Amino acid sequence: MPSRDFAARAAELRVAINYHNHRYHVLDAPEVSDAAFDALVNELKSLEAAHPELATPDSPTQRVGGTRRADFGSVRHPAPMLSLDNAFSADDVRAWYERVRKALAADARVQIVAEPKIDGLTVVLHYENGALTLGATRGDGVEGEDVTANLRTVRTIPLQVPVVGPARKGRAKRAEHERAAPEHLVVRGEVYFPIDEFARMNLEVVAAGGKAYANPRNTAAGAVRQLDSKITATRPLRLFAYNIVELRGANVASQWEALNYLRALGFPVNADSKLCADVEEAIAYAERWLKARDTLNYEADGVVLKVNDFAQQAELGTVGKAPRWAVAFKQASQEAVTRLLEIKVNVGRTGVITPYAVLEPVRVGGVTIVNATLHNEDYIRANDIRIGDRVKVKRAGEVIPQITGPVLELRSGDETPFAFPTVCPSCAEALERAEGEAAWYCVNPLCPAQLVRQVEHFASRGAMDIEGLGEKLSVVFVEHGFLKDVADIYTLHKHSDELLEMEGFAEKRVENLMAAIEASKGRSLARLIYALGIRHVGGTIAELLAAHFDSLDALSKAKHEQLDEIRGLGDEIVTSIVDYFQHPAARKLIKKLAKAGVNPQAAPRAAAASGAFSGKTFVITGTLPSMSREDAGGFIKSHGGKVTDSVSKKTDYLVVGEAAGSKLDKARTLGVPTLSEDELRKLAD
Repeated sequence: MPSRDFAARAAELRVAINYHNHRYHVLDAPEVSDAAFDALVNELKSLEAAHPELATPDSPTQRVGGTRRADFGSVRHPAPMLSLDNAFSADDVRAWYERVRKALAADARVQIVAEPKIDGLTVVLHYENGALTLGATRGDGVEGEDVTANLRTVRTIPLQVPVVGPARKGRAKRAEHERAAPEHLVVRGEVYFPIDEFARMNLEVVAAGGKAYANPRNTAAGAVRQLDSKITATRPLRLFAYNIVELRGANVASQWEALNYLRALGFPVNADSKLCADVEEAIAYAERWLKARDTLNYEADGVVLKVNDFAQQAELGTVGKAPRWAVAFKQASQEAVTRLLEIKVNVGRTGVITPYAVLEPVRVGGVTIVNATLHNEDYIRANDIRIGDRVKVKRAGEVIPQITGPVLELRSGDETPFAFPTVCPSCAEALERAEGEAAWYCVNPLCPAQLVRQVEHFASRGAMDIEGLGEKLSVVFVEHGFLKDVADIYTLHKHSDELLEMEGFAEKRVENLMAAIEASKGRSLARLIYALGIRHVGGTIAELLAAHFDSLDALSKAKHEQLDEIRGLGDEIVTSIVDYFQHPAARKLIKKLAKAGVNPQAAPRAAAASGAFSGKTFVITGTLPSMSREDAGGFIKSHGGKVTDSVSKKTDYLVVGEAAGSKLDKARTLGVPTLSEDELRKLAD
């Protein structure tokens, strides 16, 4: 057979296999037997083996999984992968819709698309001229992991779009989905593990003497992030596509059009999605769907309600990391009753002591709960929660388990009140509780229980940004005794030989980690201050401090009076900073950092900003009508003002939006003037 005939036959086979794969895995409507399908695949494999030049990246033979990868590369998303605000009642949804209507023209027609909120792993798929070229996880919303090889094994993800049928004689016209491939397409979707397949796999695992997997969501995420795509290929993962991130080569003007367009290209789109004329229709549909969700073959934790029109979405914009044009409507948290066996405490990164309950295992909202938060000592006392109680447990926001109180009528008299510890359970140093605060703290910066979390925070992206040093490695390095404090990160190179002998540490990985550590020495003073994890000192306060002190050493020697002069620092923050640097362990840490070459100097001070807000300090709270907090902060700074996180007697104005919280109460107590968004704009004129 001439080579051009081999190429033509391979192309025919690819089209036929993709079509029948789509019929089987997406539409659940196969047209050929398994034997006939396997024959097509085997023929294509034989052709590609005999003629390697015929193998293409989008060939269905590539789904079987490739070679093992040492790690995942980073992928920057073309647009932020936003999270959603939640609504737990119909009134919450109506309040969201009313905010939407106020922000749009008075006569605007606002349709709502209701879509099931699948509980899986968010993925972002890139197609160029119809071919899948890249697949990534959501990551932090800005950057994700390159898991292309693994996602190619998921049979409901098209390798080539549109998915078209094999050529047939006498075919009168092309089907609706057999349209031209878009020039460029980026799709967001959710990879999930079907419940029946998950149950079947767990039965097989347990029968073989293994440990059952915890839940479908985590199992799906773990499968997608396998280092060996052959393992991913053995998992019966599926996809629901629900959003177009970028599109060139076609015009789509609304979310409903987007769902239909994706379906026409061959993507699996959830059939339970619905276009609603208004918010009341959307609420009624969502409430019906939520009642029936336990009968579905996939896990879902609510219904996402989206403004349909893309032009209206663009006009509404975002606030923080959430779009104003969408909300997740979830059922009120389900409750269950179980026995509280024990109360223990955790030591957090900043030394906060948090009590939690050890429970008899109980199912709540489809998840087995064995631990639940108890917030703080006052919460335990106010609710009279005792060890041995039968307690009510719910999942707050359907995520964090918490105890809402004891069932008093079930008490036997053997229950024991909890005595909060007076010393740290890790380092035995006396705990402290500041006046007006609910939490107890361990103030020892070298407390071992705090160290792992301190290392993780120190290396995080917003702090010293040491790529590769996350939670898992922080635990490993602390447990092996390599790190006694965060300054020891800069002596990890002395343990390179030991690392190379440990599982998972190839030479290249160690080299990359050491290079990232060395690069972090060049971070700014503000980032170093934030990285120290001083209580109440976030990124904004760290920038204020870096603007007033030339070095970390100078800041460490600052007196209470010097700090008190800085606009934006309240008494609580000032006290926290002074207390931190007075501790001997903190002074030792600063010397070790400087000795290791981590001693950044403050940037040259810019000339004092001029403008209507020059010398004024602002705090922003609540949701503003047309500006995000970032936009409002930028507006204030552009007119010479400063923005801080907390209200104090040195705050000049509190900018107040909808759903303002405790900051508004504190401003009223201190007599701090408040401004609406309109008043803020007028003040700048």
